[in-house]
Formats: sequence, structure tokens, C-alpha cells
Amino acid sequence: MTRDEMREIALGFPGAEEGVSYGRPSFKVNGKFFTRLRAEDDSVVLVDVPHDEREMLMEADPQTFHFTPHYKDYPSVLARIAHLHPGSFRAFLERRFRKIARKSVVKAWEAERGEN
Repeated sequence: MTRDEMREIALGFPGAEEGVSYGRPSFKVNGKFFTRLRAEDDSVVLVDVPHDEREMLMEADPQTFHFTPHYKDYPSVLARIAHLHPGSFRAFLERRFRKIARKSVVKAWEAERGEN
């Protein structure tokens, strides 16, 4: 995946917008953190990933998934964008979107996708 693809996928969710989180460029939905690119290691921050899932991802695909000491206590994983499949990135964001978007927005989005 490229940075441009990453940006396009993130902004493809209803209400997604570019913003700033902790002084870094990020993407938000409903004013809440959605994801961001970590320029220092060319990775995206994926949140709402339980610790056991993070461990499994890193063991199965260490070329893609990793974390830094900063993230060790958070339900997050980092993914190197050059190795992350766009479909996988979208799936991680869908999980986050369902959690942080307004319920009416999620319901309309699901209906549009034929999920209802």
C-alpha cells in the first residue's frame, strides 16, 4: 500500500477528515482518533486491536506488524504501510469506525453497503 492509498482509504469513511493528534497529522471521525501515519517508521497506527490479537499479528507477519514501547500498554498495533494489504487496512478501520462514528452514520453506511 502507498501513502496515497492509505489516505484515500481513511478518507473514504463517512465523516472522516484529516486532523491533528498529539501534534501529528492524523485522521479523525466524529472528532475522535481514527488512524495516523508514523513518518518515523512509515507505519500506520491501528487502534482497538487487543493485545492477544496484536501478538498473533506480529508473530504471523513481523514484516508488517510491530509496536514500539510507547504502544505496549495500549490496544494498538503498528503496520508498515509498504507491507500492509489495503483490504486489511480497510478492515481494521471498519472496526474502529463502527466504534467511534455516530450510530446513525454507521447504520446508514451499513445500509448503503447492503449490510442490513
